[in-house]
Amino acid sequence: MNRRKSGEVCADWVTFNAVRDADGTVSHVVGTLTDTTQRKEAEAKIVQLAFYDPLTSLPNRRLMQDRLHQAVSASRRKQSCGALLFIDVDDFKTLNETQGHDVGDLLLKDMAKRLSNCLRDCDTAGRFGGDKFLVMLEDLGPEVNAAAAKVEAVAEKLLHELSQPYALRQLVYQGGASIGITLFTPGDISGDELTRQAELAMYAAKALGRKTLRFFDVAMQTAVTRHAETINSLREAIAKSQFQLHYQPQIDRDGVIQGAEALLRWERPGHGLVPPAEFIAVAENAGLILPLGAWVLETACTTLVAWARQPWLSHLCVGVNVSALQFQRTDFVEQVKDILQRTGANPERLKLELTESMLVTNVEDVIAKMRALKEIGVGFALDDFGTGYSSLSYLQRLPLSELKIDRSFVQNMLVDTNSQVIVQTIIALGRSLRLSVLAEGDETASQQEQQNAQDCEQVPGYHFSRPLPQHAFETFALGSQATH
Repeated sequence: MNRRKSGEVCADWVTFNAVRDADGTVSHVVGTLTDTTQRKEAEAKIVQLAFYDPLTSLPNRRLMQDRLHQAVSASRRKQSCGALLFIDVDDFKTLNETQGHDVGDLLLKDMAKRLSNCLRDCDTAGRFGGDKFLVMLEDLGPEVNAAAAKVEAVAEKLLHELSQPYALRQLVYQGGASIGITLFTPGDISGDELTRQAELAMYAAKALGRKTLRFFDVAMQTAVTRHAETINSLREAIAKSQFQLHYQPQIDRDGVIQGAEALLRWERPGHGLVPPAEFIAVAENAGLILPLGAWVLETACTTLVAWARQPWLSHLCVGVNVSALQFQRTDFVEQVKDILQRTGANPERLKLELTESMLVTNVEDVIAKMRALKEIGVGFALDDFGTGYSSLSYLQRLPLSELKIDRSFVQNMLVDTNSQVIVQTIIALGRSLRLSVLAEGDETASQQEQQNAQDCEQVPGYHFSRPLPQHAFETFALGSQATH
């Protein structure tokens, strides 16, 4: 250490060199002093950039993972519990999009200060990335329930502090966060696994309505693992064509089959036939609904071509459910036209079934695509009518041919007068718009009689037949024609 003329203490690097005379004897020593202040400042800056978040000055993801690893080791050594909290800012994207990223940065900086102010000296808060933070609590004691109670108290305090108003320039913003918590007890578990568990718990907290907390449990991990396995199995199923279509007869008041709804079934190895309710949502979230939907559409059209050669089947229409993701594609109309052309199916025998939720966003685009397909003869049905968001003003603009009454109303008709009134109203609305009306969920003779009394034109006919594979459906249709 040295002292400058100004009196400032500084760190010097000193190098001594011996100076020898002609005989080789050291005559004197020359010392060279180098001020290392700038170098040390540069080294400190490098460390800061490598291990600390430049916006909030909190430990970054890399340093948090290292400290978490140390905390897990210390937990085993001290036989004391610890906890990891995964914190995600609620509606942060909306704030960024409406007020700008600079205002979003102000919120994150303020949240970082509030987190640090709520913690003990032995606890650590860090920024995981984006609008996500980690908080690590150590030395919570050996008893799990007591440790959980302490963590919950800290998390509740954090939720309260983070939900207080923020002064972001001229904006007074009411923020909030969702917190996922996982405890680590003395045992063998990695920091990465703890982070995954806390993150899963955070998403569970968001699903509960945000601004709340949730502890991780094994069921969450089981559900996530099962979800991942289903996605991988679906990819394999698409590659190996492990799907088939079953056809649900649609029968009029006289008991004559007028059409069929194509329903997807997955022949999953080791699971038998899996109904769509168990995998369609997964396929949509994973983006697999696009190739799957294209396969369904092409297979249904191929079936229409085969039925066109049979006198007792040639008049039937086939309804195909279309996902919102499919319909949103810019090339959806061209895709349908291409399938119809390649298969040779009659467009007038194809009916695409849409849900009311598809009309919530970009309804003009939906109407334009429907009209383009209507021009070549494709029909449209509005599925699960009465449970969605459709406006009557939009309804009269949609080129529909059919309304399908949601099964919840049909199944309650015998015991609920309100359901009867709703069904009557939908039937009357369909007549006024010159649309055929089909009642879903008609599974008993009593429900069939009630529908006849309501003068409904068609029912799926579950009490006549469940959905059938193509060959079985054709046999059923032939027998049905013979009885009429």
